[in-house]
Amino acid sequence: MSGPTELPVPDTADVRSGPEVSAELLSVLPLLGEWHGEGVLSGAAAGSDQDLRFGQWIRFSHDGRGFLAYESRTWRLTDDGSIVGPDARESGFWRPRGQDDVELLVTSPEGIVEIYVGTARTTTSWELRTDVLARTPDAPDVSRAVRLYGIVDGALLYAIDRAGADEPLRPLMSARLERIR
Repeated sequence: MSGPTELPVPDTADVRSGPEVSAELLSVLPLLGEWHGEGVLSGAAAGSDQDLRFGQWIRFSHDGRGFLAYESRTWRLTDDGSIVGPDARESGFWRPRGQDDVELLVTSPEGIVEIYVGTARTTTSWELRTDVLARTPDAPDVSRAVRLYGIVDGALLYAIDRAGADEPLRPLMSARLERIR
């Protein structure tokens, strides 16, 4: 049995095509699109004494309803920029609630499901903190997290901090991504 090559309903990362953008998305609309760039994974988080480079692709898309679908893929890079192989992935949804409130639901194959709540601090920056965090028995020991996103000079910058059960928040990863679509 073969399936269709395209979905029968539109999904787009471009405000110029596809379904009309819901007015509910105004507080997260600047994120819409595809982004690509590089970042740094904290050496301490990776069990190393030095930070590690990674490449990343993120897509924020919509289907006309009041949320953005979110997908992220990363790949490990050597110091000279050569690709080592695939790394972290996550997917989820950005859900605006009211004028400035935002919810972010994120799941990853490492066995962590995070629900963040936060605010749009300006029209181009968002600060989110975990409200609920669930993990499988073999997932990394994470008890809470904070994510900061901002668009600065047309680039998407973000930082993620995480804490273990009895540990303070520490930097996990950060990146600078350029819009590619």
